[in-house]
Amino acid sequence: MAQRGWSIGFFGLFGRSPALREFDKALRAVDLHPKLVPEAVKLTALSLIDDHARGKDPTPQAYAGAAEILSYCALGSDHFASANGEALAACVERRIEEALGAGVNLDAQLVLLALHAKIIQPSVVESFQLESGMD
Repeated sequence: MAQRGWSIGFFGLFGRSPALREFDKALRAVDLHPKLVPEAVKLTALSLIDDHARGKDPTPQAYAGAAEILSYCALGSDHFASANGEALAACVERRIEEALGAGVNLDAQLVLLALHAKIIQPSVVESFQLESGMD
């Protein structure tokens, strides 16, 4: 699969790619400021989203879903729930539980990405009994 050209900008000469801008917008929508997520993590997340789109352009819902998982991991359950509501927090928790049981899917890969990038809250690691195998 040909990878899309994502641009993170270069000395202000080139703008951010539409995909990165869309993902940053999705992160903001779930109370995670994009500057708190390393660019490498965002680029990896975009690559995973692209892989799961199977040759089509990812939908805004795909960016939103990925942002929800990363935001939950980075903010922790309490902060995520207070910013986004208990219903969305419960939904994301169910998605994480299902992902951990299912094995390789986008949600599981995003949780693993957050774990390896060390942007995950210790409470999330403890709650879901996560380990990277690299510890």
